[in-house]
Amino acid sequence: MRAAVLGAGSWGTAYAKVLADAGTDVTIWARREEVAAAIRAYGANPDYHPSVRLPERVTATADPERAIRGAGLVVLAVPSQTLRGNLADWQGWLDPDATLVSLAKGIELGTTKRMSEVVVEAAGISPDRVVVVSGPNLAAEIAAEQPTATVVAGSNAGRATALQRACSTPYFRPYTNDDVVGCELGGTVKNVIALAYGIATAMRLGDNTKATLITRGLTETARLGVRLGADPMTFAGLAGLGDLVATCSSPLSRNRTFGEHLGRGDTLEQAQAATRQTAEGVKSCLAVRDLARAHGVEMPITEQVERVCHEGVDPRTAVAALMSRSTKPE
Repeated sequence: MRAAVLGAGSWGTAYAKVLADAGTDVTIWARREEVAAAIRAYGANPDYHPSVRLPERVTATADPERAIRGAGLVVLAVPSQTLRGNLADWQGWLDPDATLVSLAKGIELGTTKRMSEVVVEAAGISPDRVVVVSGPNLAAEIAAEQPTATVVAGSNAGRATALQRACSTPYFRPYTNDDVVGCELGGTVKNVIALAYGIATAMRLGDNTKATLITRGLTETARLGVRLGADPMTFAGLAGLGDLVATCSSPLSRNRTFGEHLGRGDTLEQAQAATRQTAEGVKSCLAVRDLARAHGVEMPITEQVERVCHEGVDPRTAVAALMSRSTKPE
């Protein structure tokens, strides 16, 4: 089986390496020809992980049709807010039985749809052809072959198991799960909480504050997930607590790093210029807030992160607002 990885960013490149190390031939689609040419010529991505040698099974192209046609696995590694538009252009080249794998962790603005729902609509396929990957998967550590685990979640057990086999390596251990809703929400909301964690870090708030953000952040993630039909136990696993801890605690996390800039007083534009990578939580906090409101779910940390990011609220004001909420049972 051949795989197409659509997106030559940090996570797409690292996941292409995982697939190739597990024995799958991989074609990466890069938006820019110079990146694709460098991968073909030197076996490395000059923009992301330039010192990491990619396996010989990996090649690259700037032609999406060439990457997609004939691929049994089509891995979607583009930012969540561009996924629908890209798939509209690509869907005509998909193999009729290809499995579509979503690496994107976000909620679509405007529609408040999860990425698997966007894939189904934009590609015109049945939900059982979509598998999502979510877990404590910091791309730089995976590219360096540091051991980690992840979840591959899909409503079709056969497709999830097939992907599990296709990406199982000595350093990357996938577990299957059928809770697509829970895995996607865990992977989305953790980015929002990581922004809050980064803000707190820059404000020199202590470990009690950070532990509170992680645990209460997980609580509001699970509260929304259960309302949408997720299994609450999913949030205690790799796609919930595991991903949340990794994204909050690691300086490799782009969402935590973005939050640190906000906590130091940078504007949204200044933080974006400094990080130069997509911090999914910045846009997702709007969509997550809207999704929660639509279903009558309280998500106070998410609400305050949105206010800091998009309404210019001072982080100290946001902290005060969280701490002054009415007391209640845990």
